Amino acid sequence: MITHPSQSTQPVAPLDDNSEMLLQENRVAVLLAGYGEVESYRDLSRYNQAATKYIAAQFVSIPDWLYPLAGWFLTLQDLYNFGVKHDRFMSPENKIFEKQRLGIEEELQDKWGNRVQVFKGFYFCQPFVQEVVADIIEQGFENLLIYPLLVVDSAFTSKIAVEQVNEVIAAKSAQNESQHSTFKKIRYIPAFATEPTYINLMVSQIKESLNQPLASGFFESQIGIILTVHGGPEKAQGLLTGVIDGQVLYDRVQAHLQHQYPLISIGWINHDTPLMNWSEPNLKQAAKSLIEAGAKTILFKPLGWATENFETILDVDDVIQSLQRKYPTVTYTRLDCVNDDPDFMKIAAEWANPDIEAMLSVPKHHD
Repeated sequence: MITHPSQSTQPVAPLDDNSEMLLQENRVAVLLAGYGEVESYRDLSRYNQAATKYIAAQFVSIPDWLYPLAGWFLTLQDLYNFGVKHDRFMSPENKIFEKQRLGIEEELQDKWGNRVQVFKGFYFCQPFVQEVVADIIEQGFENLLIYPLLVVDSAFTSKIAVEQVNEVIAAKSAQNESQHSTFKKIRYIPAFATEPTYINLMVSQIKESLNQPLASGFFESQIGIILTVHGGPEKAQGLLTGVIDGQVLYDRVQAHLQHQYPLISIGWINHDTPLMNWSEPNLKQAAKSLIEAGAKTILFKPLGWATENFETILDVDDVIQSLQRKYPTVTYTRLDCVNDDPDFMKIAAEWANPDIEAMLSVPKHHD
């Protein structure tokens, strides 16, 4: 994990003409990357084919010819889950992601001006990462900062961003397009599992929620807190899964809360696949354990996602409905992700500043 230095507050020295020209040419494109969610059910098949290629293929060997069939099968499941079971649910992820892009860009341009521009790209739907990277190259940006933002498990799912960027670079090189230079510098922001500012924000939001009426009337020992994290198989093909980063993040947030709220558990949101061992405990297992230990109210707080999506909404709501049938006297509350919280926008921009500073550094002019 890269530890970023504190922001410099020293005044910036005046630039000579050569340095001014270099700054105009030496711009940074910040690429926010995430899954994205389809906004039309007609796009589900293409979405699921891409997900099969970039995610499922990391767990099991899948031949290329099987991607369309797998995409079609997953689409049938999604059409039932989103269209029938959840009354034509449409994820708010894309709209929130755009608000995050605007918020982070505003923060960065306050510091760096127009030398920094923030783009967004999705892995499985429009605007596709590959198309956005090609556009960034067309616009003449010489520096690229890859910034996977949606989930904490950067060691696994966010590898997709790097893979898709490399696909574009390879294609451009193969075309030998001399009129468009490729990037001079590429940097990458890793997972936020150990970032103190994010951990403190999580703790602050949870404590603020616990001060609301939803937790009143209970002793602290009767309040169950489940911190939800993106689950995954224990093993992938030559790649560490996000379970490691998710566990680290949970451990650090738990350490701030457990003395006052002892009934606290991680809750992995899994999409179980046969013949694989997935992270435990899942949401339902975690909730049952806390209820059996005396919890009278359960709070579900997304910990491993920065942006709301179907997993943080539908998957949690489904578990709550199931628990209500078995434990009707217990109350349940689903809390929000950080989304476009202004405090998070500032934090997310600060993570990018050291890399931007390194890429925008102007060599000293010597007479």
